[in-house]
Amino acid sequence: MPILSIFKSTVLLLVLVISSCKGQQKEAKSLLMETSQDTILEIKVAANRTEKYLPMLQEKRVGIVANPTSVIFTENGYTHLVDSLVSLNVDVKKVFAPEHGFRGQADAGEHVKDGVDTKTGLPIISLYGKNRKPSQEALDGLDVVIFDIQDVGVRFYTYIATLQLVMEACAEHNIPIIVLDRPNPNGHYVDGPTMMREHASFLGMTPIPLVYGMTIGEYAQMLNGEGWLENGIQADLTVVELENYTHDSEYHLPIRPSPNLPNAISIALYPSLGLFEGTNVNAGRGTEYQFQRYGASFMDSTKYDFSYVPEPNFGSKHPKEEGKTCFGKDLSQSERMHEVSLKWVMDAYQNTVDKSKFFLTSGFTRHAGTPLLQQQIEAGLSEEAIKATWQEDLETFKKIRGKYLIYD
Repeated sequence: MPILSIFKSTVLLLVLVISSCKGQQKEAKSLLMETSQDTILEIKVAANRTEKYLPMLQEKRVGIVANPTSVIFTENGYTHLVDSLVSLNVDVKKVFAPEHGFRGQADAGEHVKDGVDTKTGLPIISLYGKNRKPSQEALDGLDVVIFDIQDVGVRFYTYIATLQLVMEACAEHNIPIIVLDRPNPNGHYVDGPTMMREHASFLGMTPIPLVYGMTIGEYAQMLNGEGWLENGIQADLTVVELENYTHDSEYHLPIRPSPNLPNAISIALYPSLGLFEGTNVNAGRGTEYQFQRYGASFMDSTKYDFSYVPEPNFGSKHPKEEGKTCFGKDLSQSERMHEVSLKWVMDAYQNTVDKSKFFLTSGFTRHAGTPLLQQQIEAGLSEEAIKATWQEDLETFKKIRGKYLIYD
């Protein structure tokens, strides 16, 4: 019995679920947005192509790495992949939860706990707590693992690190992994500083630029092909491809990929404003405009005509500069980006009264992937001069990337 239908690009579905807890916090908002008019053909995500992967699950014990974006679209909205497979009597044994959790309730950086999914009764194994790589015990009893998580194409967005560690674990225990591909909303360009290997962390585990222009399926192939898994081990990898997608497709994500990326504007600005995560400047957390504004109480108020006050909310229990008036800029009217912009980080640094308060120790390096960017900003280099230092590494990466692209 079919469980899915084609997701119509001309249909606007708005699902907004809001509840409050003593007026302090808002629950998750899932926003289905109209697909861009520039997308002429319908894009079918791999999860919807059940005919491609259901045969691989027959009589198999299945583990699934998933979060709220792991859905199959229907005419009436969507159903979660896990719920759908369970209803089809697929033998799902375990769910592995990345940052923010399986149902998406945890803050950024907050540990996710093991538990039991109240809807399905399935055990949930955290990949964002004491273990970030599935243990042998966690993989025991599984014949295949499915990975289906929406990425946004930014190196410090942790889901690609989770993918890498899951692939390593599957390879080490001879378990095939199936990656269900999804569009990359920032997949139309490659830019930013390339990570230096000596500064690898969970915010960047491979020597790729800040914005790498690949779908998560293409990236999985690159991890395998370049020998970037630990000890050069190879995963038994299958990528279920998208239909009607190219890297120029303007695809607005139907569901927010994490609590603090609420819409297409924040996703487009995230590669640039995400660098503020390595500073003491607030980038909209604690407001309804996450990654669409920036500011701090220690920035020169005379330089800005915009201010706001971050308060605890869904996705940010304790935002930077909580309860303080932050002076800065509102970028909520921005459009699709085609490059990483440094102008906002540089503006904030230049207008910070006490510059010793700006950069976080090691935090900015982990986000930038290199200590050079902080040094260049502190030295007063122009954005043009800084970007010129990226170009050789970008050209080298583009040659590597080209070997693994699936889509035009």
